[in-house]
Amino acid sequence: MNKTVLITGASSGFGRLTVKKFQQEGWNVIATMRISEKEMEFTELNNVLVTCLDVTVKDTITRAIAQGIERFGKIDVLVNNAGYALQGPMESTTDVQIERQFNVNVFGLINVTKAIIPHFRGNQNGIVINYSSIGGRVAFPYTSMYHATKFAVEGFTESLQYELNPLGIRLKLIEPGAYNTNINNAADWSFADGISDYKEGLDKAKLAMQAMGGASGQNPQDVADITYIAATDCTDILRYPVGGDAEQILGARSQMDDLQFKTMIRESLGL
Repeated sequence: MNKTVLITGASSGFGRLTVKKFQQEGWNVIATMRISEKEMEFTELNNVLVTCLDVTVKDTITRAIAQGIERFGKIDVLVNNAGYALQGPMESTTDVQIERQFNVNVFGLINVTKAIIPHFRGNQNGIVINYSSIGGRVAFPYTSMYHATKFAVEGFTESLQYELNPLGIRLKLIEPGAYNTNINNAADWSFADGISDYKEGLDKAKLAMQAMGGASGQNPQDVADITYIAATDCTDILRYPVGGDAEQILGARSQMDDLQFKTMIRESLGL
């Protein structure tokens, strides 16, 4: 019997590439997205179920899991990919923006994980792959709310492995560096309107970070390929950094104290 993976946020970016990767490798794929009726390509692929799942709406989570089990009999792997990036000065970030950032990146991920655990526990087998970021290990300017969510995902996942490993369930973290994907192109920004103190630093940081993503030259397919490896390598490896910049930055962080790393980041962004 073919194995089955459920992927959230499958309409674009890493999620879309990951659907294609698993499908090409012969897996059954439950490709979930908030607006599933607009999807045309995946509905033509063999062994792919396209269905609605909004990580902020619990009814859609339970329904998508039930539909996947009904169609394929079993789910073996969950890939929590859905997310988005909120950037800008914390002081000017609205309550609505903060709530959305945490509802999608943290509470949504937790709710999907919680909903599928009984199925995995009943099978005494399963893998939960959570998309984090190097932004879950190190922090950059004007991205405090995004970093707060990714640091939360890291801690949640690392702790949860102690609970679930004895039940046959493994936990994995995917930590991409800078890639030119929709999460960057559609990032939500809070702007310091009327607070001139932030303007110069914000303008420099925004230009620098956009340039890093657009000019990184890194292939997003690498993230999908690493996700497949994490699902199939039969190890208890927790973290999978992806990208040359991820390895470089995390390597530098391990060799520097807090002040040295902050100085490096400020100088690299011209702050």
